[in-house]
Amino acid sequence: MAVQPLAPDAIHVGGAELPFVDLGDGSKFKVIQVKEREGLWIVENVFQAGYQVQTHRHTGPVWGYTTSGAWKYAEYDYVNRAGSFLYEPAGSIHTLQCIEDGTHVWFHMYGANLNLDADGNVESVADGATALKGYYALCEAQGLPRPNVLTD
Repeated sequence: MAVQPLAPDAIHVGGAELPFVDLGDGSKFKVIQVKEREGLWIVENVFQAGYQVQTHRHTGPVWGYTTSGAWKYAEYDYVNRAGSFLYEPAGSIHTLQCIEDGTHVWFHMYGANLNLDADGNVESVADGATALKGYYALCEAQGLPRPNVLTD
């Protein structure tokens, strides 16, 4: 009889196991998975109208899926609404703007966000490790238990 190789177990994380943290304006954020060695980070956001992310350039590809609300990039004419899928190739530059309260978006990213100043110079860098550190700090500050984020 042939011996079957052991397959890794699937890992399930329930929606309530990873809390959203408030970003200060009613917008919320949670980190689902970070694999630093791969440069992978997966986050979920709930944005409120008027929320804007600093103009940034990605060093790796990004996939985004919108489940409710509406948001856009200042640099483009299209609007992402429920059911919209967005692919951002490495090197793309944009400024996320939320246009409806309760906009829910999931992002799967590789690499870093290079946050740009008005002249296009790199002002700061955000990646999976910094997102995770910030998420843990916000959980603690908001009295939430340390979540069991999937990591390396």
